[in-house]
Amino acid sequence: MNPIRPALSLGLALAFFVPAPASAYQIDCAILLCLAGGFPPSVPCAQARAEMIRRITPWPVEPPLQIWRCPMHAAFDLPATQRPAARLYQIAATSAQTPRSPALPPSEAKLVDQLVQVATGEYSDGNQTADADISGPEFDFVRSIRVFSVEIAWQRWRGGDADICEQAQSVRVGTYGTQGNFGWRASSVKALPAAFKGVKGWADFSSPDSSHCPGIYKRSVFIEWHDHEGSYGFEQVDY
Repeated sequence: MNPIRPALSLGLALAFFVPAPASAYQIDCAILLCLAGGFPPSVPCAQARAEMIRRITPWPVEPPLQIWRCPMHAAFDLPATQRPAARLYQIAATSAQTPRSPALPPSEAKLVDQLVQVATGEYSDGNQTADADISGPEFDFVRSIRVFSVEIAWQRWRGGDADICEQAQSVRVGTYGTQGNFGWRASSVKALPAAFKGVKGWADFSSPDSSHCPGIYKRSVFIEWHDHEGSYGFEQVDY
C-alpha cells in the first residue's frame, strides 16, 4: 500500500475547515496548513508562502503568520473529533509518520488546489492568540518561525591613528509565543542564522587589523521555520 503523502493529508483536512462557499477560506489558515506540510507543491500553497514573505518585506514588517485570523474554533456542524483543531492534530500525526514526496502527482496537486481557497484583503498589525489550544508539541512548527529584521549591519576598517573596526548594527528578532502571539526583541548580527547571507566576516572588537574587518553593508529581513517533520525552510529579502 502506498503511504498517504503529507500534502494529500493536508489537502483532505482542509475540507473540514471550509464551509460552503469555499471562497470564504482565510489566507492565514492556508499559511498555517501549508507551513505544517512543508508548503506542498500547489498553486494555493505557493500563494500562501508568497503572502507570508510579502508580510515580512519592509515596510512595515508584519507577523508572517497571523494565526488569530484562522477560525480554528469555527462553529461548524461537525463532531468534536472532526473540528479544525482536532484535524490539525491528525495532520501532525500523519505527516510525522509518512515520507515526504518532492512533488505531487497532478491529481493530488489538483485536489490541494481545490481545497485550499486563498482569500485576499487588508491585514492589520493586531497581535492576538489562536482561538484554540496550540500549546502542545504538535504546533511547535508555529513557534519555530523566527523573523530577523536587520535594519542596519555596517562595518569598515578605519586605519591611521585609530586602527579600529567601526561597526553599527540594529537587529530585531520576532518570535511566536505559546499560543501564537507574536513579539519583537533586540538581537544582534552574531545571532543571525547560519543561512543568512551577507555578513560573513563580522568582527569582534578585538580585531587586530583590516584583514579581520571586511567592509559590510547589509539591510535585510530574514525568516526561517521548520515544518511538522522538522525540515528547515528560510527566505531572505534584501533591501
